[in-house]
Amino acid sequence: MSCPICGGETEQKFRPFCSRRCADIDLAKWLNGSYSVPSQREEDLEVEDDTQDFTPKRPH
Repeated sequence: MSCPICGGETEQKFRPFCSRRCADIDLAKWLNGSYSVPSQREEDLEVEDDTQDFTPKRPH
């Protein structure tokens, strides 16, 4: 089994990672929202549409 972060050989102590460093990198990705699953719920799609175009429009 290889480490999902760096591809190195896993260490039993940190399984499925190879080191504490890779385990911490994975935890940081979870905490900052890098890992996410897109929602298909209607109310989430409406919120996404509202926040998608936030740039102010300038008159020509």
